[in-house]
Amino acid sequence: MGLLSHRVEREDVKPGDHIYTWRAVFTYSHHGIFVGGSKVVHFTPDRSGNLSAEATSISDHISRIPSSCTTFPDCGFRQPGSGVVLSCLDCFLGKGSLHSFIYGVSPSAFLAKLRGGTCTTAVSDTPETVVHRAMYLLQNGFGNYNVFQNNCEDFALYCKTGLLIVDNQGVGRSGQASSIIGAPLAAILSSPLKLLMPSPVGVAVTAGMYCMSRYATDIGVRNDVVKVAVEDLAVNLGWEGSTEEDETSDEEPSNAHTNDII
Repeated sequence: MGLLSHRVEREDVKPGDHIYTWRAVFTYSHHGIFVGGSKVVHFTPDRSGNLSAEATSISDHISRIPSSCTTFPDCGFRQPGSGVVLSCLDCFLGKGSLHSFIYGVSPSAFLAKLRGGTCTTAVSDTPETVVHRAMYLLQNGFGNYNVFQNNCEDFALYCKTGLLIVDNQGVGRSGQASSIIGAPLAAILSSPLKLLMPSPVGVAVTAGMYCMSRYATDIGVRNDVVKVAVEDLAVNLGWEGSTEEDETSDEEPSNAHTNDII
């Protein structure tokens, strides 16, 4: 596993794998779940709805799904109003390279990574369960996209682990969102040590606090996460509608996904 990420070849990717590719000169990575047959299910801002300011500012760096794919007719499929998309691997990658998100890493390996959004200490569920979650969410949605609290990496992490954060405040499961917030936080907390001065001590303190802030928000170690079955996701997150049919039926999952996931 490299210091920045783990590049893999296409023939090595298996159904249920969490994959990603870098965007905008390695400033942001886009994540998805490989479901087999050269297809990827991933989460993007729903351009038909109202995007948050953060989502608008980076939406062009995420995934550009073509209006038509010459190889796969179903490439770009999504339910109306949903940001969960089925794409072929070529369209998902664009011009980027293919990388594998690693699960079950040791704390030392996690802390050794130079940036977040590449691995987690959490353990993945079985590939069959992961693919089932991804395909279910393709049909039922994953709430509203939010860069810091409900993004493409959060989607892939949920598909792999089934873990949701109990507390509605703060950063979501995303490792790269934690990195974005963690670096300024480390700088602020270390300012009494004159962190902003180019000294070896300041650099060491910043690096240490940055790594620890990432580790503290990893879903494998935080204590505010719970396991939620994908069929119960709408109920747990309040996506259900208020019609009599929704109130009386416990077996059919709701398709409503217009509320925020967090």
